[in-house]
Amino acid sequence: MHEPAGRSHRLKAFPAAAVKFSRALDRNRERIAEEEGLTASELRALFYVGEHIRVTPKQLASHMHVTTAAITLIARRLVTIGMLSRADHPDDRRSVILELTPLAHTTLERIHSEFDQMVSDATAHLDERQIAEFTRSLESVAVAVAEHTARITAARAAATI
Repeated sequence: MHEPAGRSHRLKAFPAAAVKFSRALDRNRERIAEEEGLTASELRALFYVGEHIRVTPKQLASHMHVTTAAITLIARRLVTIGMLSRADHPDDRRSVILELTPLAHTTLERIHSEFDQMVSDATAHLDERQIAEFTRSLESVAVAVAEHTARITAARAAATI
């Protein structure tokens, strides 16, 4: 049997901090889903519908990178527990529109309020200027990472054609 090399592959400096931040947010999202009796995918779906107001299952599937069949199962459960409603699509009789219910609006308002408070507490040691700079930096890094990911995904998709 081959002995492990014993080398660590830990990131350092900003990349390490970015991963630590991302993991903390992931764990918080997992906690929220668990407390709400939802799966992580169901919570992601609710957040997306809440942000976009009205979506089709196809739009939601595209955002979540899953099949429309998977979204059908997620949406069915969220409708059953009273978090989503379905309405006929006004322009496509083969599709439906998914919207939040009043229960989901109340739930997301509470989740967002708790998140705002958590972030406020976590940044209480920063002054307004530092928070503004941190916000700009975080947004800039997020955009750059998203653009990089999109380029890599497009290049790999093109290579498989």
